[in-house]
Amino acid sequence: MTKRIDFQTDPSRYRHWRVEYDGPVATLYMDVDEKGGLFDGYELKLNSYDLGVDIELADVVQRMRFEHPEVASVVLRSGKPNVFCAGANIRMLGGAAHAHKVNFCKFTNETRNTFEAAGAESGQHYIAAVKGACAGGGYELALACDRIIMTDDGSTTVALPEVPLLAVLPGTGGLTRVTDKRKVRRDLADVFCSTEEGVKGRRAVDWRLVDEVVPNSKFDEKVAERAKEIAGGETRNTGAKGIELTPLDRRFEDDGSVIYSLVEVQVDRAKGIATIMITGPDGDAPASVDALHEEGASAWILRLARELDDAILHLRLNELEVGVVVFKSQGDPEKVVAHEKFLLDNRDADWLSREILLYWKRVLKRIDLTSRSLVAMIENGSCFAGFLAEILFACDRSYMMEGDFEGDNRPVATITLTDGNFGPYPMSNDLTRLETRFLGEPERVDAAREHVGEALEAFDANDLGLVTFAYDDVDWEDEVRIFLEERASFSPDAMTGMEANLRFAGPETMETRIFGRLTAWQNWIFQRPNAVGESGALQRYGTGVRGEYDMRRV
Repeated sequence: MTKRIDFQTDPSRYRHWRVEYDGPVATLYMDVDEKGGLFDGYELKLNSYDLGVDIELADVVQRMRFEHPEVASVVLRSGKPNVFCAGANIRMLGGAAHAHKVNFCKFTNETRNTFEAAGAESGQHYIAAVKGACAGGGYELALACDRIIMTDDGSTTVALPEVPLLAVLPGTGGLTRVTDKRKVRRDLADVFCSTEEGVKGRRAVDWRLVDEVVPNSKFDEKVAERAKEIAGGETRNTGAKGIELTPLDRRFEDDGSVIYSLVEVQVDRAKGIATIMITGPDGDAPASVDALHEEGASAWILRLARELDDAILHLRLNELEVGVVVFKSQGDPEKVVAHEKFLLDNRDADWLSREILLYWKRVLKRIDLTSRSLVAMIENGSCFAGFLAEILFACDRSYMMEGDFEGDNRPVATITLTDGNFGPYPMSNDLTRLETRFLGEPERVDAAREHVGEALEAFDANDLGLVTFAYDDVDWEDEVRIFLEERASFSPDAMTGMEANLRFAGPETMETRIFGRLTAWQNWIFQRPNAVGESGALQRYGTGVRGEYDMRRV
């Protein structure tokens, strides 16, 4: 699969989803175009999906939050008769490269997390209206909703049949949400996940797999009633008017580089290194909430979030041999602080200020979860302040210029902490990046907080533990070069495993378990012959012949 995957779309280009808006209630129909696969070689039958379907879903959810803040409940249902969703397309999985499968699973779960969090964070609550077969990834879609309502028509079931059918597992959050979110009893979960035909009717409610089972004759009425009931209890965005998420300004170069208005991605394929340069604001923070709304998607802090998000996804799926991502920035850190402060000051009263901050929370998590070596270079003239300083703490290592450099007239490198570094952008472990960084020394978080608002030069930043190394003009170039060459030469498998283990110190959450298992289980199981070998279950699915298994437990 060498086709460049584009994560940007809009409703005029949707092939698989449609949305109907009725005041505070939206209905999201999954109506997958069988001929609309992202690649050749398979058809998306029975509302099965591939990455292209999920790219559209991610766009729907994002636009719902920014363009339709008035919506308080979203009903997710099928646009096809007799099937809700058959899950990830098996032909696609069987033919996809291993890296594509794993990145596909990661992206789909990040999308689930986005609408899963939409209720608690943005007041947009998702209801799965399940009618027809709901299997595998289809049930995982339902699991990510706040409520699951299923029709009792004698044939509708929910199922996670990956283990008996495909020799893989529902690892895109399915197993974890069954036990951690819906709190299904372990032995019943074992039965459920080992059963091809799934569970229906009253048993699905008794086992906590769904919230309600409704007679088919009253199903639509009950779903509409629940949607209005939930919307009626949500008032935080009443009367809000959305903004349009206009297309990104970007171009792709032949060498793999991508140029946006505020982000530049330079790719050195020979060295396996990509450098992301972030440009700070060229103007002052908005003078008022009205001014922010008038700027809309062109506002610096929102535009930067969208461009950086797209750049990270592009590198993940389209530049697989780039093993090291270097973050740099240039700009005025005081202006960065002012833009963030405006949002923090207005987040309780203004829905758009709150949504932009929540979007940055998601973008920073996307960086955390990217399986590449992440490095920050705090150079002279940089603007790593507030939420941009979070990128430093998301990286595996950070290097900072110390003092003046000969022939360099840019301002001396600094890091500026703000109140934003102490709460609004938690990691998947529900700790801030500074809390995670100083897990064994919590007093150092308090020490860092005492320096909020100060432009910290290398000596102070190093003393506070905010950077890995600081080098002067004499050592900088050689130390950085040696490190990058060494890092890019290591085994990508070893790096993925090491980094995933080191990044999420501290408490486990449902989210860290999901992504930890994606990294470990999916990487391993999706390479085993039992699943993807010539006689494996994924290759033989649909032929009427079961897979042949190497029965050794390893």
